Amino acid sequence: MSTHRDTAAFILERLGPGFTTRAMFGEFALYCGDKVVALVCDDQLFVRDVPASAVLAETCEKGSPYPGAKLHYAVPEDRLGDIAAVLRAVATQVPAPKPRKKK
Repeated sequence: MSTHRDTAAFILERLGPGFTTRAMFGEFALYCGDKVVALVCDDQLFVRDVPASAVLAETCEKGSPYPGAKLHYAVPEDRLGDIAAVLRAVATQVPAPKPRKKK
């Protein structure tokens, strides 16, 4: 099942400025700057499991955004408004994307 564009737009609206999404295989990747900090799969936000996101363990269950993926924190809809700071902290701990090779 793929994610609806309305869901991705709703999540961006709740998070505020500084975040973008990119469609990928029917789902969405959530970016903070140029780093992927979360995925939007099956109309739910999944935050990467890094030390900065450990604060989510109290209120969020862990789940897999797609078969074969590492566990992420599945964020319920009512927590979207107060998670932006956590996502910015996650961005500081995620490695920068590798530069693309020139053709």
